[in-house]
Amino acid sequence: MTETTTAADYAWLEERYESLTEAYCITLVRGLTAQELLRNLKAEPAGRVTGVEELYEPSYDVSGHSRLFVGAADLDGWALMVEYNGYLGTLDEIMLPLSRGRTVVSHFRNINAVDHFNWFEDGTLRLHFEPLFAHARDGSHPDELLTEMREAGFDTVEPDEGDEGLDGDEGDDQDFEALTAASFVLADRITGVRLTPELFASAEFRCGIAPIS
Repeated sequence: MTETTTAADYAWLEERYESLTEAYCITLVRGLTAQELLRNLKAEPAGRVTGVEELYEPSYDVSGHSRLFVGAADLDGWALMVEYNGYLGTLDEIMLPLSRGRTVVSHFRNINAVDHFNWFEDGTLRLHFEPLFAHARDGSHPDELLTEMREAGFDTVEPDEGDEGLDGDEGDDQDFEALTAASFVLADRITGVRLTPELFASAEFRCGIAPIS
């Protein structure tokens, strides 16, 4: 687990990948290649592209609610899965079996301010929380990463009764963007995988259309 990553290391996300950070799911899977990951997800092959931006508007029909378009790239000992407007990496029924014998970390945000962070380990959900409400955690080890969460930028302290939440506050958008960067930081610290703008621009993605049921 890395210890030096901060939000500053992911400032480039908002500057260069605003369309992604508005609605995305990022998943890191240890011990599988991109091809093996797509095979495990029973994904129908859908070509290859270079760079995250090429995943934005796939020319494949994924209409309906039973399939999702995903892109998977090989990293050093890990597979990186990127979804625009997707959520496959958040689904327990898919990620729990996938995590048997390995580590899976995913984080998700959509346009409606719904967000999730998940750490799966060997068939169990070790940690889950919503970045907007990081004080409310569940999983088998919900408090194991409190220091790392705080250093990443999450507020892990339960608000006092009567405190006004984020809803309706000025600066909500900025807070939400900061929490998105914090999710990337925490995933980095858990996995040791540093995502960079150079990697996002040059990664070779195998694409697939994966069932969600």
